[in-house]
Amino acid sequence: MSSSDSNTESEELFDADFLDRLKALFLRLRKRKQLRRKGIQSTPATGYTREFKDFRQYTPRDDYRSIDWRLYARLDKLFIRLYEEIQEFHVHVVVDTSASMSEPFAEKRSTALKLAVALAYMGLVGHHRVNLYEIGEDVGDTMPPLKGQGSFQRVLDFASDLKFEGVTDLEKCFERFQPSRRRYGVIFVISDLYGKDIDEAREAIRHASKWPGEVHFIQVYHPWEEKPDLDGEIELFDVETKEERRLWFTPRDRARYEERYQEFLNDIELACQERQIDYQRWRTDYPFDELFLELLSRGSALAGNGA
Repeated sequence: MSSSDSNTESEELFDADFLDRLKALFLRLRKRKQLRRKGIQSTPATGYTREFKDFRQYTPRDDYRSIDWRLYARLDKLFIRLYEEIQEFHVHVVVDTSASMSEPFAEKRSTALKLAVALAYMGLVGHHRVNLYEIGEDVGDTMPPLKGQGSFQRVLDFASDLKFEGVTDLEKCFERFQPSRRRYGVIFVISDLYGKDIDEAREAIRHASKWPGEVHFIQVYHPWEEKPDLDGEIELFDVETKEERRLWFTPRDRARYEERYQEFLNDIELACQERQIDYQRWRTDYPFDELFLELLSRGSALAGNGA
């Protein structure tokens, strides 16, 4: 992909309206005090920043070094500056870039990229370190850890340059992925969780349960994949393995497929619950903003900062 194509795609995916919505989502999260994650102070994490919160009138019990002398010069009264300690997390955003995340439904790709960018944005404005990764046949390229809102353009550039192609090896990727242990990790995996066989996702989740920190799985899928509009003779083409198969698809076959697909989704959700991993289904026709707020409102440490 040329740089001009990348810039054009970035503008289409992450236009001004989408970026404004990200800012609005952050403000809405800050207003939800109940989103603050309880017990974060007791984690083995390290790294804190101090953010100004308010002024309070000085009392003899206060440390005189906290007096704001500039304010005293203006008001002729002693005030101290109050700060809030904010724990720094390491936010890891893992994006499945295999072919099934882009073909034949480009909506899955755009949803995954917007999700990745939105999560990275929340991490950066929350004073956390942020990494983006790609997975497919193996763990692919990643960015160096970023921090601060000034790094957001690098997130957009990285996301726009991701190429969705090739096969998925979920088990190998999840086994090899090693998030840093230096700070409390908040890990988001964005994937359709389609592997080489129906049971691969469950084994991959077992590896993910060993990652240090808080783990979230976001399963992205298209409504057609849940309820395909098929009838009669059809030709199936696997976009990852390039395998082809012809078969006759009856209404009974469609009903059996839909039932089996629901079992697949339920099995993954159950596997996540058994491993204390947060799980959320993300159908591409769902409203992005509300589903994103729901994702973080279930107790993620990422949402608690600044609330």
